Amino acid sequence: MIISLIAAATQNRVIGKNGGLPWHLPNDMRYFKQTTLHHHVIMGRKTYSEVAVNKPLPQRTNIVITRSANTRFAGCLTANTLAEALQIAQNNGETEAFVIGGEQIYRLALPFAHRIYLTQIHTTLDGDAFFPEFSAEEWQLVSSQTHEPDEKHTYAYTFTLWQRKNEPQKLQQLSE
Repeated sequence: MIISLIAAATQNRVIGKNGGLPWHLPNDMRYFKQTTLHHHVIMGRKTYSEVAVNKPLPQRTNIVITRSANTRFAGCLTANTLAEALQIAQNNGETEAFVIGGEQIYRLALPFAHRIYLTQIHTTLDGDAFFPEFSAEEWQLVSSQTHEPDEKHTYAYTFTLWQRKNEPQKLQQLSE
């Protein structure tokens, strides 16, 4: 199974502020939906409550990671660890599982990821949640498509796809 991270981040790696996105980019939302549709999406509890607005993203299998063993989220599967969430996706026959946030979950998942779908927003903004740094030595840029600002998009942005150059850590190493 391919493990992918998908996010939008500013030049200073901001992915969120006060529980939301500090920008409005409709094309990025469409890209996110098209890319993740009919796949498993894995998120932390905060991302579920703040970004998914306490309801599952439609036409995707939603897995929420929570430390609370008894917490359930309507219409979602739950896991207590990233390893458990990835195992659920793999057991369900998923070909590409998408980690959709937040900061802590991205940081945990990065060593195991094969791909990063990163919308790079060409601005610097204040925020309180950040995408983890990753090295160009470990990752290769496979594709990029830049879009200029327009009447619906305040900032220029680039859809990028990064592929890990070598094999990531194996899934079974998550639980060790």
